[in-house]
Amino acid sequence: MSRLLPVRLLTVATLIVATFSTAAVASDDRKVSAIDVQIDLAALSNAAAAKHYATIEADLENALTSRLVDRTDKDGLKITVDLSEFELSNSWKEAMNLADTRLVGIVSFTDAKNNSNFDNWQQTVDVNSTAKFLPEGTELSKLKPDSDVYYKAMIASFADAVVQRLDQ
Repeated sequence: MSRLLPVRLLTVATLIVATFSTAAVASDDRKVSAIDVQIDLAALSNAAAAKHYATIEADLENALTSRLVDRTDKDGLKITVDLSEFELSNSWKEAMNLADTRLVGIVSFTDAKNNSNFDNWQQTVDVNSTAKFLPEGTELSKLKPDSDVYYKAMIASFADAVVQRLDQ
């Protein structure tokens, strides 16, 4: 029985590695054919966010494209993002619960060749999930809500969240 234990452990370990390797390969196989981001004026919650209204669609599309440039295929998935809320507020307002810094949207993956290959969810990124995308040494409490640094971190955080879901 003592000789069987190492063999069983080795077998279990091999199965675990094979499972995770297969999952990793499967997620890398998910190719993308198109990315479409939309926002309407009603999605803007404050003036700081309104400053970025003209460029947010292109900025988020570009952030997604840069993360998926090596995963394109004409027969791949279409990613659609319908942004429903966008607010930028400073850390003082956040601490006082007077405002919420967040970007919210409905994200969909659709496959024109396979109707069973789809996904749809509400994605929200906030000041907490965005902090890791700020440049090193940035003091969150000193950032202005209309800062380009803050805005770019929100876009990066949202794009990363979408790509992580694609990889699942």
